[in-house]
Amino acid sequence: MLIKSNPSWVMKEGQETPESIYLNRRNLIKGFAGALAVGSIGGNVGSALAQEGRKPLEFTHNDAYVLDRDLTPEDVNITYNNFYEFGSHKQISANAAEHLKPRPWQVVIDGLVNKPLTLDVDDLIARVGGLEERLYRHRCVEAWSMTVPWIGFPVQKIVDLVEPQGSAKYLRMETFNDGSMADGIGSQPWYPWPYVEGVTMGEATNDLAFLAVGAYGKQIANSMGAPIRLHLPWKYGFKSIKSIVRFSFVEERPVSYWENISDGREYGFWANVNPQVPHPRWSQATERVLHTGERVPTLLFNGYGDQVAHLYDGLEGELLYR
Repeated sequence: MLIKSNPSWVMKEGQETPESIYLNRRNLIKGFAGALAVGSIGGNVGSALAQEGRKPLEFTHNDAYVLDRDLTPEDVNITYNNFYEFGSHKQISANAAEHLKPRPWQVVIDGLVNKPLTLDVDDLIARVGGLEERLYRHRCVEAWSMTVPWIGFPVQKIVDLVEPQGSAKYLRMETFNDGSMADGIGSQPWYPWPYVEGVTMGEATNDLAFLAVGAYGKQIANSMGAPIRLHLPWKYGFKSIKSIVRFSFVEERPVSYWENISDGREYGFWANVNPQVPHPRWSQATERVLHTGERVPTLLFNGYGDQVAHLYDGLEGELLYR
């Protein structure tokens, strides 16, 4: 792997978002409240969803994670989102996600581990220690992108809590399966509920793999995957499962939700971003930046190749980029 003095996603000096914006939570929230007033996708609905019932979080900002573009306004992120448990249309599912009840929320961590756990999500947050904020890119397989100031902790911290056994090769995750809370589950019975995702242990323990419990200074919005979701910035967004209720350490490779639906023809297990490998129905060479509408070149591994490319050495025969 090519070693560089700085990761590929770190900007040149002088290009960063001003420190006063992303280090001060109150200024950050105030800045996004102003952004809501100018023609963004969510409008007043987005503003209401962004603020209602979400508590401010205590966290430290991790200076290692910076961006080459502005943060996406909060109301855009929460109203332009795929959450199929609540419907297949982005804006509809965002509104319907307000029926989600993110607390109390039980999380199970089991499988091939020495110390299985079942605990409330807030107890899990307390167990892993302090929260941090990371500014990450998000790239959807549909060729649009956004940026998010996630608040949470590395996946490595739950690995440390439960001590996986040597036979554990994958981390399997699943979301809730409650049709009384999510109309999309009951009205779309042809989908293989619950939503399941999986990663290798190497991917799970990479420092970039992140479990988000907040964003924009507050608890995470329902439509973004409250109360806890995965974010893998080098993969297409469908790999970053929302509203997780179970983490299982397993030996066999899980069959993920979208892999199951498409029989692997359109969506595979790996889902790494590559501009040179098109989706069967569209190009991945460029992406549309939400809020600005600007179309920019897509970067290999979404710009995080220095940190993750080595995870796929020897796997050239796999469909790594779909």
